[in-house]
Amino acid sequence: GNVLGVLRGMVVEYCPSTLAPLGMVVSRDELRDRRVAVVDGDVLVLYSDGSSSATVVQPNEDGSYWRKVVRNKVHRMREMRRVAKAKDFLRDTLGLDDVHVLSSYGPYKTSAGTVMGLSTRALDPRAAPEPSS
Repeated sequence: GNVLGVLRGMVVEYCPSTLAPLGMVVSRDELRDRRVAVVDGDVLVLYSDGSSSATVVQPNEDGSYWRKVVRNKVHRMREMRRVAKAKDFLRDTLGLDDVHVLSSYGPYKTSAGTVMGLSTRALDPRAAPEPSS
């Protein structure tokens, strides 16, 4: 199975046999003031108490969670099922009828050798783009 842990405010995935870090799963800014839940053993959900929004951290095709680049159509269908499970979880756990769930996954926007300054924050595809500075 997957070995996930929190290190310096980030969720990191580790090799199950050596516990060597494989890569960042959730960045500091995305994890700030949020809880992490594993639903049905394979759905990783980030949520906040008192909020109707959540983020599903989508795994890679091989089942790992650290950020990689490419996903295929079958994998995207699985992602949609995980989002539905996360919505059901939030409705049951928080008692809210109207919930909003985003997906969080790669790709990285830089090839820098460190993940410390990167963000994995989920983006709403329906939201207006932020102006460039």
